[in-house]
Amino acid sequence: MDSKLQALLASMLEAGRRPVSEGTPEQARAQLAARKQVPGRELHRIYDEAVPTSGGTVPVRVYLSEADGAGTLVYFHGGGWVMGTLDSFDNVARELAFHSGARVISVDYSLAPENPYPAALNDAIDAIEWAAEQFPDEPLALAGDSAGGNLATVAARKIQERSTAGICVQLLMYPVTDSDANRPSYLEEPPVPTLFSGAEMSWFWDHYVPDATARQAAEVSPLRAESLAGMPPTIMILAGHDPLRDEGLAYARRLEEHGVPVELTMFEGMCHGFVGLAGAVDQAEEALRLGGEAVRKHLGAAVVFGNSISRTEGV
Repeated sequence: MDSKLQALLASMLEAGRRPVSEGTPEQARAQLAARKQVPGRELHRIYDEAVPTSGGTVPVRVYLSEADGAGTLVYFHGGGWVMGTLDSFDNVARELAFHSGARVISVDYSLAPENPYPAALNDAIDAIEWAAEQFPDEPLALAGDSAGGNLATVAARKIQERSTAGICVQLLMYPVTDSDANRPSYLEEPPVPTLFSGAEMSWFWDHYVPDATARQAAEVSPLRAESLAGMPPTIMILAGHDPLRDEGLAYARRLEEHGVPVELTMFEGMCHGFVGLAGAVDQAEEALRLGGEAVRKHLGAAVVFGNSISRTEGV
């Protein structure tokens, strides 16, 4: 494990951080909100909007590093579908906007257990389709970390089926892709307690999809989809010390088997949730730079035709 990350995790433990599975959703949210953030990168403009959805409205925050974006990137934060706000993942959105050059739209989707599956997924689909309608002449990309990565990639497949928007690339950072906790990465013991464990993943599943049998559906566990053909090119960022590492690798392999180009980077010394530590851990900033620049490349190579995307040769 990266020495700087290990020291930071140890200090969090000393400061009183406890596994979210030991408390209530309200306590988990308060603990995340109390996490100290390094001041975010200065950008050209940041503003809030309200997106109409099938369930009412969802707040979003729009980030621009320049006066005009090189495209639109819809971002879904992590937090196990239970916690996380626009503020708690503000640093991630800022870094993605800076490195991608895109107009980043961070989505404050509905949280469980108050709003269990499929509320967050429906919000994600509605937000993506709204972005496509608002900026129809721009290439569209998706990004998400952890549970947000799950929402991004499931929504991408649903939108592909509905043909309501063209998505030129998806950036998935240690995404949840399956509900199977029997993979070897779930059994590994990190040098110090990390931001996430197998027990916590079980706690998140119990809140998001209480019916365990429903977790096997492709809309919840995208690794189980019958086909992934036609999914957008994928940038995958994984962490070595992460219970979800093996399912992330499995999802990358399945995408490739179905003809989807995948750019995979493994940060061996990092743990689940590490990109949220941007400003405190060097490799977190490096991951967001790598992901953002890869998105920029795909946006620059994409041409919009109505709701479809055409790519220039070589991307």
